[in-house]
Amino acid sequence: MILKLAEIAARVGGQVVGDGGVEITGVAKIEEAREGEISFLANSKYFKFFDKSRASAVIVPLDFKNRGAKPLVLAKNPYFAFLHTVRLFYPPKSLIEKGIHDTVVIGEKTLLGENLSIGPYVVIGKNCRIGNGTVIMPTVVIGDDVIVGEDCILHAHVCLREKVVLGNKVILHNGVVVGSDGFGFALEGEKYHKIPQVGTVVIEDDVEIGANVTIDRATLGETRIKQGAKLDNLIQVGHNCTIGENTVIAAQAGLSGSTHIGKGVRIGGQVGFAGHLEVGDGAAVGAQSGVNKTIPAGTYVFGYPAKPHMEEFRIQGALKRLPKLLEEVKDLKEQIRNLKKS
Repeated sequence: MILKLAEIAARVGGQVVGDGGVEITGVAKIEEAREGEISFLANSKYFKFFDKSRASAVIVPLDFKNRGAKPLVLAKNPYFAFLHTVRLFYPPKSLIEKGIHDTVVIGEKTLLGENLSIGPYVVIGKNCRIGNGTVIMPTVVIGDDVIVGEDCILHAHVCLREKVVLGNKVILHNGVVVGSDGFGFALEGEKYHKIPQVGTVVIEDDVEIGANVTIDRATLGETRIKQGAKLDNLIQVGHNCTIGENTVIAAQAGLSGSTHIGKGVRIGGQVGFAGHLEVGDGAAVGAQSGVNKTIPAGTYVFGYPAKPHMEEFRIQGALKRLPKLLEEVKDLKEQIRNLKKS
């Protein structure tokens, strides 16, 4: 595909600076782009690559200063504009053919919507409902009494346990398990006894969940992932947790039972949450933090245990100076001893 820069700008809602007739044949990262390709700059850390980049054009912020060096597309949100540019050159393709494969097993009283794509060796239990336009890739297993909304995508090896509910446009990547038993045991004497996990999991519209994420069913009631939330790979969500609207969680995070995350929260990779706490709306948690108490709305915490990020940065800075400080204390002690002797 070949598109002129002016055409790309019009489609992504940007403004051309320079030659709008430049022909673009593909997209690439700023440091790897070649002639004929378009790239983008959204993070100031990458501005250093601009002058040496071989890209024929770059999508940049509205306040970008280095104009005139090469054709630009000014955009309010360069990253979002670049997303749409990628879609121009790589339009979505069907994952599998429409229809239901001959090897699919479907339980009694299950209702199937229209325009479905269900691949080989899928198992769907009894009393389920599958919405219109949903794509179910090979080897997916769906338990009894499950509801899957419209236009969902379930990739290979996804497992939806009994009574799970998915909204519309939910994407579950390979190996996701939704509705496994919560981790609940009662100690009697020296033996642990399993507590029945009779709740469910509800995943609302437009949620995307990465590969090998596990989401436990509630002991009673529900575990709920709210609309627009995005979860990276290898995340554990414990029983009775709530994840708010448009919250994003990076890989390898773990939520203990009854953790409640607000809306618009940003959580870095490898963050661990103790159970029965809350994270307020719009909060942020830095990578590898350990959260052991409630976090107020709009705050940024970091560290182990997690604390206000500026306080933690000062602590980390002080720790780096600790060896020198110990030497200074040692020298001062020696000077005090000498003064006492004299």
